[in-house]
Parts: sequence; structure tokens; C-alpha cells
Amino acid sequence: MRVAVFSTKPYDEQFLREANKSAGHELVFLEPRLSFDTASLAAGCDAVCAFVNDDLSGDVLSVLAKGGVRMVALRSAGFNHVDLATAARLDITVARVPGYSPHAVAEHCAGLILALNRKIHRAHNRVRENNFALTGLLGFDLHGKTIGIIGTGQIGVRFARIMAGFGCRILATDPYPSDDARQAGAEYVPLDVLLAESHIITLHCPLTPETHHLIDADRIARMRTGVMLINTSRGALVDTTAVIGGLKNGKIGYLGLDVYEEEADLFFEDLSDKLLNDDVFSRLLTFPNVLITGHQAFFTEEALRNIASTTIGNLTGFERGEEAVHHVTADARG
Repeated sequence: MRVAVFSTKPYDEQFLREANKSAGHELVFLEPRLSFDTASLAAGCDAVCAFVNDDLSGDVLSVLAKGGVRMVALRSAGFNHVDLATAARLDITVARVPGYSPHAVAEHCAGLILALNRKIHRAHNRVRENNFALTGLLGFDLHGKTIGIIGTGQIGVRFARIMAGFGCRILATDPYPSDDARQAGAEYVPLDVLLAESHIITLHCPLTPETHHLIDADRIARMRTGVMLINTSRGALVDTTAVIGGLKNGKIGYLGLDVYEEEADLFFEDLSDKLLNDDVFSRLLTFPNVLITGHQAFFTEEALRNIASTTIGNLTGFERGEEAVHHVTADARG
């Protein structure tokens, strides 16, 4: 199959080429993001391979279909950016990469907690300037604290196991409770109970219409004063303006983000020689108790290898007339 690979970075090309050695697809690597303006680059291809910030709205899918595209192979687990109803109407198959490395995201989440709590990033900068004072670096023991996990899929379960290892009490909420989470020590409680009792709250749920701005001003008000909030899932789970309000009034004591609701114009690019035109993001960066990484929680060798091999497997399955291994349908749970 001839496949247009959008949003290609050097690491994408490296791992996809390696995974494709035995499959033999013709991969056309394209650096631009997929959008209405760039969709025509896929003309003549059987499939496109897309990442999290590529535009797969109905208008873009229509352009792709006219160019001959019959499949969208996502290099991600989430598919909130795909108009699945239009894809079905155009007879475009959509496939994704579930569970490529839940350890990678769960471990990054734990890393954000440790760094925020013990202020490791600030301490590192101090030491580089020969400032060895400890004032302002006071942390707290994780042992005995209550962790609230919203979403107990594969990542949430791995994260529960990590935090259980620190001796934490684990609360969880999910419309589909998991025996694995319970075995990891999680106690399922209503969301309001989780918000009220947790010292640290982490988000591990998909972005759907129901979870958009799940964390808003009302729910922030129900949290413990000084709570730590971590989001490594999807940016729009959090109402960023409301979170800034929570930081300003002290309700949120720590904020760790690997995703941001307007990240498409920022993340995965080197903008170090440009001015940022996003005032909300710029405001977040002014808080000393905020730590942001640029959607890198997934970024491990193991994850990239799994993403590449599963993506190639999806393409090969479709080419052989089989249903893609991880076919996403319009009624799927995002």
C-alpha cells in the first residue's frame, strides 16, 4: 500500500521504516500536519498515517476520499480528532494503536508528581547557579497520601500500581470499573468523593463530549485546598481558564501537564526563536508551582516500537482484505 505519513518527525521515520521492512508498504513521509490545506498531498495514496494533532474532520476526510484514500491509520490510542461518522459514510476505515505502552505514560505521570512535590526542576536550576539554599523547596511524603485516579484503563491501572508502591491510598472512578484496578489497591468511589478526599488527582480518561472540561471551576471548588492536579491524557479534559483561577486562589497547589487543550499550535515544534501568541499558555508558565512537558509522556523507545509495529500491522491487515486489527467505529468509546 502507498501510505502518506503526516506529521513525520525523524523518530517516526526511523521506527516506521524498521517495522515496515517485512511488510513492504510504500511509505511517503511528510513533515506537515494533515489539514484541509495539506490533504491533497495524499492524492494517489491508499492510506494516510496520522498523529494526535492532525485534522481528520469531515472536510479533510472528504478531500482524502476524493484522492483515493481508503484507510486512516492513527499513530495514537485516542481518536477524538477523527470524524468517525463521516469516515464511515465515505467508507474510510479508521484504525488506532491501543495500549502501545501504558507504562510510559504512567511512569511519566509519576515523574511529574515527584518533580512537582520535591521541586526537582527548580532545585536543578538553583544548583547550576551555585545556589544551594533549601528555602522554597519543601516537599511532602507521598506515603499515606490519597491519590484520585479518574479513568482506570491500562494506563490508570499501571499508575495505581506505581502509587500503591509508595504506600498511597488509591481512589478511582470510571464508568467501567476494572478488577485489575481493584487488585492494584484501588477503591472505586463517586467522582465527588474522589475530588474531596484526594491529595493528588490524575486524569487517565479519553476525551469525549461527556469528558470535555471534566475539570471545570465547579469541580475545582470541590477539591482539597492545595491539591495537586496532573493531566497526561488529553488537554481539553481540563478547562484551562478555570485551572488558572484555581492556581490564583490557592485551591490548586500544584499543576502538572503533559497536554494542553490548544497544544496543536505549540507542541512537537521548536518555537524557541518565536514569540508565543497564546496568552493562556503564557500565563500558565508564570506560576512557580506549574510544570509542563510537551506531550512527551508516551515518548519511550518501547512505545515508539509498539506504535510503529501496530500501525504497520493495521495497514497490512487492511491490505489483505481483513478487518484492521484495531478498527475504530463510530460507536466506539473514545
